[in-house]
Amino acid sequence: MTRNALEGVKILEYCNMISGPYCTKLMADMGAEVIKIEHPGEGDLARKKGPFPGNIAHPEKSGLFLYLNTSKFGITLDPATEDGKEIFYKLVKDVDILIENKPTGEMETLGFGYDTLKQINPGLIMTAIKSFGKSGPYKNYKAYSFNTGHASGQSYVLPIPSLDLSRAPVKAGGNLSDYDPGLVTVVAVMAALFHKRISGRGQYIEISKQEALLSMQRVESVTYANGAESVSRQGNPFGIVRCKDGYVNIITPQERQWEAFVKLLGNPEWAQEEAFKKRASRVQMQNGIRLKRNVEEWAMKYTREEIVKMGQEMRVPVSSVNTAEDVVNSEQMMERQFFVPMEHPAVGKLDKFPSKPFKFHKTPWQLQRPAPLLGQHNKEIFCERLGIDQQTLAKLKENGVV
Repeated sequence: MTRNALEGVKILEYCNMISGPYCTKLMADMGAEVIKIEHPGEGDLARKKGPFPGNIAHPEKSGLFLYLNTSKFGITLDPATEDGKEIFYKLVKDVDILIENKPTGEMETLGFGYDTLKQINPGLIMTAIKSFGKSGPYKNYKAYSFNTGHASGQSYVLPIPSLDLSRAPVKAGGNLSDYDPGLVTVVAVMAALFHKRISGRGQYIEISKQEALLSMQRVESVTYANGAESVSRQGNPFGIVRCKDGYVNIITPQERQWEAFVKLLGNPEWAQEEAFKKRASRVQMQNGIRLKRNVEEWAMKYTREEIVKMGQEMRVPVSSVNTAEDVVNSEQMMERQFFVPMEHPAVGKLDKFPSKPFKFHKTPWQLQRPAPLLGQHNKEIFCERLGIDQQTLAKLKENGVV
């Protein structure tokens, strides 16, 4: 039987919504055992977020929750109760990694600070995901992804390029400001796990979402810090362009690409004007607005597919702006088998469920199990692993502990 890449790694997730659950989802899908803790009766807030089948809200049918929690075991527990605290300690004792994203100070108040937990499990890798980290004047601030996106500058530099620097900042698409910190957390946790395998020692990891987002802007942020007036206007002056059946993205940051694009346009007279001969003048606001208008007038004669094909032939960077439907039905996605069937006890069978962004030839990715129902694995974890008898478990449920 083929082993999974992270088989044998045990993770306890005490998280809500996206960043933490996305981190653990990636590791669970690679074979790690993840036990997800949810609050009794309520569950993860993601259960209340859509999309829902038929637009009918249901805590077991949230598309967001289903995606973020594949391959995990799900239990309900209130660690704020005395009995819940003791159970939490028992769970921590038997894992390699604990990941939490509670408000700053909450874990310490509950008695779950790293200094306490490492006495129970010296090899524990404890990871705390916070909006702004655990130090500095913002340490106690709570924030949604909209807030951290703007606090990091991400929402100002996106989309790139922007011709109008006076326009209001935008929100990054979807939940990008939460998924990106989740990716950064995976890298940090895997590095700590590698160190543990060598030294036998655990450690504490602190993640700031603001800093994670700032680090992922790389060139844009560094350019501004080193004296540039703006990071939003650099590069291509038109970018997203309307065409006959939607939009295409055309970029020409290099002069040879611009020259090739002018040939693709048929060497129009306006392209020979002084305003468009050099990149420095093309990106100026008024020139850029006029340039985009001219390019769109040309693009409206063609479909996305036609423009992409012409661009490829002329070696001009062009791509189609795809809708969700375009991506799902893409021949590329079908060939790569990115979407796989998945059956869930509440939702039923889904023919196309997003799988993995990587391929392991020796330790293949596997969808271990669908996202858990609320408290689905309580009996298995509490009774079969921790040794709690069913009568006691029923009493704990009655008292709101599980």
